[in-house]
Amino acid sequence: MGVLRDHPELALFLCLAVGYLLGKLRVGPITLGGICGTLIVSLLLGAWAKVTVSDDVKTVFFAIFIFALGYLAGPQFFAHLNRRSLRFFCLCLIELVCVLGIAFGLAAAFDLDVGTASGILAGAATESAVVGTATESIAKLGGLTPAQVSQYQGHVATAYTVCYLFGLITIVIYTSQLMPMLMRINLADASRDLWERIRGGGGGLEADEREALPVLVGRTFFVTHADGRTVESLERQLDGLVTVESVKRGSKVVTAPPPGFELTLSDLVLLVGRRADMIEAGRVTGPETAGLPDLDTHLATGQVAVTEKSTDGRTLGELRRDHPEFSRDGVYVTEVVRGDLRLPASADTAVHRGDVLTLVGARAGLSRVTAKLGAVVKNDSTDFVYIGLGIAAGSLLGQVVVRFGAVPLSLGTGGGCLVSGLLFGWFRSRRQTFGAFPPQAATTLKDMGLAVFIACTGLTSGPQALPLLKQYGALLPVAGIAMVLVPATVSLIIGRKLLNIEKPLLIGAIAGQQCSTPAITSITQVARSSVPMLGYTITYTLSNFLLPLTGPLLVGVLGA
Repeated sequence: MGVLRDHPELALFLCLAVGYLLGKLRVGPITLGGICGTLIVSLLLGAWAKVTVSDDVKTVFFAIFIFALGYLAGPQFFAHLNRRSLRFFCLCLIELVCVLGIAFGLAAAFDLDVGTASGILAGAATESAVVGTATESIAKLGGLTPAQVSQYQGHVATAYTVCYLFGLITIVIYTSQLMPMLMRINLADASRDLWERIRGGGGGLEADEREALPVLVGRTFFVTHADGRTVESLERQLDGLVTVESVKRGSKVVTAPPPGFELTLSDLVLLVGRRADMIEAGRVTGPETAGLPDLDTHLATGQVAVTEKSTDGRTLGELRRDHPEFSRDGVYVTEVVRGDLRLPASADTAVHRGDVLTLVGARAGLSRVTAKLGAVVKNDSTDFVYIGLGIAAGSLLGQVVVRFGAVPLSLGTGGGCLVSGLLFGWFRSRRQTFGAFPPQAATTLKDMGLAVFIACTGLTSGPQALPLLKQYGALLPVAGIAMVLVPATVSLIIGRKLLNIEKPLLIGAIAGQQCSTPAITSITQVARSSVPMLGYTITYTLSNFLLPLTGPLLVGVLGA
């Protein structure tokens, strides 16, 4: 025990390791997750070993977490501020009003201190970021002694842990099991029907399927009809539906020949295009030959960041119709990445500025399609100049205090870095040639920052955990369940009766307004489809920004 007190870094990383191991335990569709597991372990270890960790460590890692969260969500947050997403935005407002109203009501009815009320809000809303924004705001309250600040911050962590556990179980079971029953649907059938209706009954592939006869093929032909024909004229004669990828003349192979390259008799050419168009290609060039290793080429894969204004908000199906380069050059979108979320590459998936599309096709075709949609993603290394300036700007913004009467309100470092992250992430998405922050790196820093912050909070708050549990007992579990059921039920009713949101999308959107990744995972498993994810992404993005701001608001009002 003395070793842990003398070396808090040992206790810190021990909490992370054991906490994430605990978080992997599964009961049916329920898993605690690494963050909740880390908090449980750190509370127990803190109560036993009395480990002290510097508050500066918490502040630094929370700033990293909240900036990365905002950076990843920024492009889509601003993209969803439009009329088409208004009905989903209403669901996020319902969540905000309900959880704040219940938190204020519980605080008044049971005379809760500001820390306990904030922890109930954070845990029941299953939003870990609220823990950070609330504890930071408590530290800035006037009239509190250091001992009171420490006690209230400990109450935040303890109340969060209990309410999170019951809130998590409630949202997973309610959305994946009970909501389909209440709406009298089979979620799998409803998702499949909606999928067919959206894509117009066209064929589609699941994530683990590939075509037995792929549309895009390569064939080699022996040129017997030359007559001074160039590569450009041959492609024009084939209506631009087939491209010349390489030409073999004697022992020499010309890869990606220029448009003016003149073909001669006995040349061997490799053509790439749609299977149906290859039939006509054989008629105008000459007989097809067996494939030659020298002429073989590989389909290229590239990533393009959507930056063109005309592309924003268009579906993949509309992009294929608007840009004949897709069909002509045999280019296909295989994946859509939005921040740290991967979306199905279906015809109905809308793309926004900042999305990253994975393209597969002939190399020349990829270049032409990329030029139409945006820019090649330059995300090979993190631009720490851009990231450092963003976090510094957020920290400065968090120091600004605005008074509403006698109530002082400030974003704090957490809220300031969240806002700066949104702005810096959005600005980067407009033209992805600067400010690189690879999604994998951003996600790692986000998870690491939150995990270290939560571990520090738990270690510090451990001694206050048991007295709080004895004082409030059953109130915390009941509050955790109620603060999930009330906004989810209100959203379910309004979403169907007034907003007319399709049932599978509504279920996904309610999981998103709660920022619950375990819930959407369970929903997609029950649905055997990624269709509910289309509703989840919108509300998840908006709530990720709005819910953390409730921490300073609740603390500011209750502490006034």
